[in-house]
Amino acid sequence: MQSSLIKRIISHYRNEFRNPRQERLFISSLTFLAAFGGARAITYAIQHQIGPFHNLSVGGRHLHHLVFGIGGLLTVGYLWLVLVGTERRPTAASRATAALYGVGSALTLDEFALWLNLQDVYWAKQGRGSIDAVAVFRALLSIGVWGGPFWQALARDLLGKRPLN
Repeated sequence: MQSSLIKRIISHYRNEFRNPRQERLFISSLTFLAAFGGARAITYAIQHQIGPFHNLSVGGRHLHHLVFGIGGLLTVGYLWLVLVGTERRPTAASRATAALYGVGSALTLDEFALWLNLQDVYWAKQGRGSIDAVAVFRALLSIGVWGGPFWQALARDLLGKRPLN
């Protein structure tokens, strides 16, 4: 039963994401949402001293996670210029850079208030509400837009309904 379900999901994925660009958009949206949620959870744990998490400092200077996001975005930009984006079929490099783009974007945008205020207001009032809402909304909307046909086909199959075509 579980093996059959996994095969059906893989079949729908391959069928719905024949276009490498659409697949990259979908992958980057999923990783954006996961990385954004992960970054928020880890920074919450650091702030409230939960678990093994702690701030990262280099040479006595606090290193914000947007630094890793910017590094990821720069890496993806370079790789897309020289390796990815021109092939007709999806490749492992294409999928990996799409995932890294989503993660890099999330880590960078999660600290957007730092750019805007030029000070660490992550937990202050001006650093929270609208940024969280916009980022999560963007991620969910992207997943729906770029993955819509996949989710619809999977739902029809799992609910036992015939395809609309």
